Amino acid sequence: MNKRRSTSQVMVGSIAVGGGAPIVVQSMTNTDTADVAATVAQVRALAEAGSEVVRITVNNEASAKAVPAIHEKLLASGPAVPLVGDFHYNGHRLLTNFPEMAQALAKYRINPGNVGFGSKQDTQFAQMVEIAATHHKPIRIGVNWGSMDAGLLASMMDKNAALAQPKEADEVAREALVVSALQSAAQAEAVGLAADAIILSAKVSRVQDLISVYRALASRCSYPLHLGLTEAGMGSKGIVASSAALAVLLQEGIGDTIRISLTPEPGGDRTREVLVAQELLQTMGLRNFAPLVIACPGCGRTTSTYFQELAAEIQDYLRARMPHWAQEFAGAEAMHVAVMGCIVNGPGESKHANIGISLPGTGESPVAPVFEDGVKVATLRGDSIAAEFKARLEAYVARRYAKTAAA
Repeated sequence: MNKRRSTSQVMVGSIAVGGGAPIVVQSMTNTDTADVAATVAQVRALAEAGSEVVRITVNNEASAKAVPAIHEKLLASGPAVPLVGDFHYNGHRLLTNFPEMAQALAKYRINPGNVGFGSKQDTQFAQMVEIAATHHKPIRIGVNWGSMDAGLLASMMDKNAALAQPKEADEVAREALVVSALQSAAQAEAVGLAADAIILSAKVSRVQDLISVYRALASRCSYPLHLGLTEAGMGSKGIVASSAALAVLLQEGIGDTIRISLTPEPGGDRTREVLVAQELLQTMGLRNFAPLVIACPGCGRTTSTYFQELAAEIQDYLRARMPHWAQEFAGAEAMHVAVMGCIVNGPGESKHANIGISLPGTGESPVAPVFEDGVKVATLRGDSIAAEFKARLEAYVARRYAKTAAA
């Protein structure tokens, strides 16, 4: 894997982004920010799920007034996750008129395509950057396919049309995103913001476009980059599209912080995007968050659904226990646990895992051997398999992983 290209490191609250720091997982609330209780509850849920930075919408006076209260409640009872203010159109006014809000936020997200129009664009962008510098806050300059700088795009399209061999419109649009981000970063530095207070992003909604844009952006700057496929969609489509795009970039060493922008299912849990981001990083070997269950997909040999039910139960158990183990045992988040469904691959996969169980398939003896570090240590049977395996997990963690300083 290539070395990550961002040499600059930006501090977002207490979280380091770029410069060799671990890739940061972030998310965004979808509550009305003016509703303090609802927003605090969702920020807490996202943070507890593993989001290390949470972005909130600041789009009117009511939401701006609510930000300090949200910040104070999170500080008082935790978790003290850094809050990022998402500004569009009126951010210059809100940041000017509500200095308490400007101070409470850990970072500002600014989209140069809609900070202002015509002659006001540069002035209002500079105004926001100056406030960030005054409060010692970093910014993310986030250009977006759906809200690109219209003037810049039109100018680049005109120049392209005048060429003897014009490029495709999509290629010009991708280049406009990169140019917009880089020009805005240069403008921010000219206004007085330090280079180590700038993060860039250039989000689009198509996988190949995203890969192309970020490759170009990474080759032309050393700022930390925030990755995300914007408007990724719902369910498996959103997960697959985001993973396909981000995995390619991360494998090439591009990206310092990520968000999986999933549309929640009706009544769905907003924290799902956090879990997907964590699992993407963990399956790629870039970070560890919680033990993962290795489980077979099932076939005609596994007509019982018990191995599926046990795999789901154990995965939920591991996630629930990880916050407690993290306080006591160093390294438990990297543990591999196998829950297999028959004799074909069950014993082999269980031996390769830190700890694994191989359940009986169709026609097999109704016993379940347990392996720890490649050695068979027990055979479970009957109605207490789940409880006994959980007990063995607890004993294995306590024996295998070192005690933390806190413990």
